[in-house]
Amino acid sequence: MTKSLFIFFLTLFTGLHSYSQTSFSITGIVRDQKESLPGAGVYLSGYKVSTVADSEGKFKISNLKPGNYDLLVQMVGYLPYSKSVIISDKSVQVELVLKESTTTLNEVVIHADPNRAKYLKQFKEYFIGTSPNAAQCKILNPQVLDIDYDVTKSLLSIKSSDFLIVENKALGYRLKYMLDYFEYNSRTRIIYFSGHPFFEELKASGSKMKKYIDRRETAYYGSSQHFFRSLYQGKGKEEGFIINKMIKIPNPYRYPDSIIYKNLVKLKTPGKSSLISKSAAPRDTARIAFWLKQQDMPKFIDCLDRKEISPDNLIYTYNKNLKLLDGTGALAISYTREKESLGYSKTSFWIFRPLDVPDYEISVANLTQGPVRFYENGSIYDSRAMLYEGFWAYEKVADMVPIDYVPQTKR
Repeated sequence: MTKSLFIFFLTLFTGLHSYSQTSFSITGIVRDQKESLPGAGVYLSGYKVSTVADSEGKFKISNLKPGNYDLLVQMVGYLPYSKSVIISDKSVQVELVLKESTTTLNEVVIHADPNRAKYLKQFKEYFIGTSPNAAQCKILNPQVLDIDYDVTKSLLSIKSSDFLIVENKALGYRLKYMLDYFEYNSRTRIIYFSGHPFFEELKASGSKMKKYIDRRETAYYGSSQHFFRSLYQGKGKEEGFIINKMIKIPNPYRYPDSIIYKNLVKLKTPGKSSLISKSAAPRDTARIAFWLKQQDMPKFIDCLDRKEISPDNLIYTYNKNLKLLDGTGALAISYTREKESLGYSKTSFWIFRPLDVPDYEISVANLTQGPVRFYENGSIYDSRAMLYEGFWAYEKVADMVPIDYVPQTKR
């Protein structure tokens, strides 16, 4: 089965937390080129923290630990705005300058796109996901999405000039998501998107809130956020994670290049029927198709190395706020406290396992740019340094909890 790969470049995951218990604040003013903007909404990306600019356009967000935060600003008539703010040893003051939206009703030209519904369906599948939680998610304003498909590259690209509103009735969140970019390449089957989400609680009764909490716990445990948090604390195995190396071995189902080339040349030599010949014998056509298929098969396949890797051999201290996952290639990460569901096993994200390996949730983290730096809260500093396969690629926005989420139960 063809595997799907997933790069989840989430800007909220630049959040930085140190051991210091001292809290600081971010204060500032929201304005445009002419004047201050009272009533502008100011949000902290990845959190449930927000405020509104006062009558003078001023705002304040308090009780923040040292770290790197992303501020999001929304104001009617203006383009959404984001700014990265670093807190080290003192509070920070910023000026947020918005740009007016140049789009007016008179400028809007609607082009009927017969494929928009199809592309929107693909976007929902690869952005929201296909998990049980995804079935209870709804995009409330799909009209803000600008969709483009490049036939020559088989590339679906989507952007948005406004916050995308996603209602998640499974986890009880309403997300305001500033989508920077989304793309899906149907040739490579690589999914990539980046953006800034802000979480709002949906109103719920006591019994419904209990269901929300139960599902949030399930979404958090076994996630990449949980994994990196446990690694930072030196409790990876204690929290249920097992790490193995994925190694590449020669594909036993593929003939050597020399044999493939020899047979293709022999079948395509003058006097023989060719693949494009109208008089090609069915037998020769089938042979050519076979060897062409052999040529397209990967020379190497991934194989699970049974030797377990100790986190102590992978994790190093980078600085007082960051630790380093030092490795190359790909790591297979099993979460032993949850087994994969039947629904997941039927998707293209499912990873083949030897029959004697338990059916735990398995994810593969491809380290594409060498060592990976990560924070105490489980977020990754250089998000593009990892490409996910397996369970972490399967779960997407529908299974996402805030960056400061604290589980209420111990597993």
